Amino acid sequence: MMTNKVWTIGLAIFSTLALFGSKPIMGQRLPPPQVQDAQVPCFFIFGDSLVDNGNNNGMLTLARANYRPYGIDFPLGATGRFTNGQTYVDALARLLGFRNFIPPFARARAPREVLRGVNFASGAAGIREETGNNLGSNDYLNNYFMSNFYTTGSDYTPEAFASLLLQDYANQLAVR
Repeated sequence: MMTNKVWTIGLAIFSTLALFGSKPIMGQRLPPPQVQDAQVPCFFIFGDSLVDNGNNNGMLTLARANYRPYGIDFPLGATGRFTNGQTYVDALARLLGFRNFIPPFARARAPREVLRGVNFASGAAGIREETGNNLGSNDYLNNYFMSNFYTTGSDYTPEAFASLLLQDYANQLAVR
């Protein structure tokens, strides 16, 4: 029951942000969600640049966003988020009752901070090993749909590629 509620909230936030972003709508800013007690004890985030909040800052990579114009509408400035403001998981954390932003794993220090949750997302992340040959990003956008660099788009149907990604992901989890 709770899982369905979280997914519904997440999809609603993602849809709203995709349509309107953090800019004013009809000259009005939407009020921030009401902060309440946390509905879950911790929040762990995995993903790519859509939810990265600074894990790549200290890495030697082109996939970094810790400089302007990133963060110009974010209260903390450029933090490594690949956006000018909050990511949708920042908004989701607020709706779930977290009073602070979930920290990037690269900066989480105190065990108490890690137990509350951390963000493992990394811009340019992908599941498939060959995805890393071109900035390392996103198995669909910078692998499956890039026929100039990869043959995966012609080697697999969309369904077969999705199954392959799930299998690769399961294999990576089993090895760890």
